[in-house]
Amino acid sequence: MKAPTWIIGVDEAGRGPLAGPVAVGVVRVAEGFDVAREFLGVKDSKQLSEPAREKLFALLEARAKQGDLAYRVCLGGHAQIDQLGITSASRHALARGIRALTSTMQKSDFYIQLDGGLYAPKEFSQETIIRGDDLVPLISLASIAAKVTRDRLMTRMAAQYPAYGFERHKGYPTRAHYEALRRWGPCAIHRRSYLHLPEAVVG
Repeated sequence: MKAPTWIIGVDEAGRGPLAGPVAVGVVRVAEGFDVAREFLGVKDSKQLSEPAREKLFALLEARAKQGDLAYRVCLGGHAQIDQLGITSASRHALARGIRALTSTMQKSDFYIQLDGGLYAPKEFSQETIIRGDDLVPLISLASIAAKVTRDRLMTRMAAQYPAYGFERHKGYPTRAHYEALRRWGPCAIHRRSYLHLPEAVVG
């Protein structure tokens, strides 16, 4: 069997928040590309500080511009999450990201590594790795791409919906976020299916 020419890493960010999209990061590198060496300090985005994530993401952008690798971050929006559920919304975003990076390739040209719980469309060769975002540097890099892209979006949303503090908690269910919801009710980007509040508040 022909060895793959490319390896693709996949991870998501934003499964748990009450507002905003889920983001899926997809990073493609050539077989043999040493992610750990080229991206010193790379690891699961949740284990990194925001400045460290931003620094690694800037390097990812620079290496993509040089043609050393390619990446996409695709979103499943709040309305799609409410309509289809978080797993389906994430799966649709994941499939878009993979197809965007492989549209000119044969299926034998690439192999996909995904963080635990994530699966690519069945027609692709793939491996789902438990704690992959911690154990596999390429998946870690995908998690950073997803996390930074989503965090930046939620910071922009904070300017549009200043009452909720999105710039601080990025939509996650903190006490301050719940207090804002009780006071103001949900805004346009809240996931209605995630809000465990009285019916009169959820609306």
